Amino acid sequence: MAIDTAVRHRRPYRGSHLITRLVGPLTIGALVVAFALLWLLARPLGDPGQLVGQLIGAEGVLLLSVGLVLISTLRWVDRFFDGVDKAAVWHRRVALAGTILVGVHIATTGNRHPSRLGPTLGTIGIVGLAALTVWAVAPRWRSITPHPLRPSVERVMETGPVRLVGRWVGGYGLWRGFHRLTGVFLAFGFAHGLMDATLFGSPLLRWSYVAIGGIGLAFYVYRELLARHVARTHDYEVSSVAPIDDASYEIWLRPLGDRFAFRPGQFALVNLEARDGWHRHPFTIASAPQEQQVRITVRALGDFTSSIGDLVEPGMPAVISSPQGHFDFARGTEHQVWIAGGIGVAPMLSWLRSAGPGELPSRVDFFYTARGPAPLADEVAHLADHHDEMHLHLVDTESDPRLTTERVLEAVGTEPRRLSAFLCGPERMVSALQRDLVRAGVKPANVHREYYNLR
Repeated sequence: MAIDTAVRHRRPYRGSHLITRLVGPLTIGALVVAFALLWLLARPLGDPGQLVGQLIGAEGVLLLSVGLVLISTLRWVDRFFDGVDKAAVWHRRVALAGTILVGVHIATTGNRHPSRLGPTLGTIGIVGLAALTVWAVAPRWRSITPHPLRPSVERVMETGPVRLVGRWVGGYGLWRGFHRLTGVFLAFGFAHGLMDATLFGSPLLRWSYVAIGGIGLAFYVYRELLARHVARTHDYEVSSVAPIDDASYEIWLRPLGDRFAFRPGQFALVNLEARDGWHRHPFTIASAPQEQQVRITVRALGDFTSSIGDLVEPGMPAVISSPQGHFDFARGTEHQVWIAGGIGVAPMLSWLRSAGPGELPSRVDFFYTARGPAPLADEVAHLADHHDEMHLHLVDTESDPRLTTERVLEAVGTEPRRLSAFLCGPERMVSALQRDLVRAGVKPANVHREYYNLR
């Protein structure tokens, strides 16, 4: 393994600013409030109940349109939300809120003189949006179910019929295909509003509604018809596929033309041909930008990734596009904590393979935890040995207690407010550590993670 030994200029590490994560969410909040104020100020005289009901529906259309903007793949969305992964999280939130508002509108607001087609379009729209919303949140049922109800819900989820349905509809490829219909169902609901809204005697209200719905649908058309022709892609082919352990693989891709440019710690959207056709997934990059080949690590969890050893072989083509994410230790402070769980060590491998001597912060405590021997522990230890600032802590949860914030802070021996933390691994582990680190005094802006699951 080649290690770059040239000493390069070291930048100071000052930490991050919370505002970089708030620009996008605050903008959404401002739009919702401004739209409500516009409706209140421009409302025509009439039944206030109709005003409230139709405002609820219009706000739902606004949030659903915002959701379509957030998944447009445009670069400025990435900047406003501190990464496309976080924009995807907000897409789920606004889509859920928008669907609920539209449902409340339909359930509570009537029209004595509806158009012939409007109610039908509205019904199709809300049924489709509700089905897609349930489909999207179902894999996260544990995180949204209150603790007292979890045992009962778990028993239901383990029944035969539910497991059968889960196997049929749980695949990422099937979900992604139907999820692309979101804009179609929004268009039905939008058309219903144009046909049946009784408050559109006000031109300002009507045209504001047309603007918010039209913008969302325009972004939807861009994503579905134009984005693939605008995005820059790079052609690769599989050079090797090797198991890391029983549940994960690493794939090496060699370029067939221009090399793919990325920053250490980023992930990429990879279109990979397999025996059963093409698959599109976000994959973490474990190699360094200066290496000739791109190395991606894959956890065998989904319908495709669980069979990747049988479906992918050397020589198969791959297309890499859109390096994503802002998971960069250069955004941290002089004393950093890196925590990786299992195959979540991949971005840290990219950092270590990229950083020259003296380029890391003054001190890095690297906690690498796994159940049993960590799958890439030998490589991590080899790379860590080249950096005097690195202090490696291997945690085997088969013989040691699980990693906790208290254990981390005791090992680093530094005031929490001086630390920055970078977390990558199983979602439940990362979420718990993120919450506890902030409670212990680490600044929220200095706790970094990525959401590699864009579903």
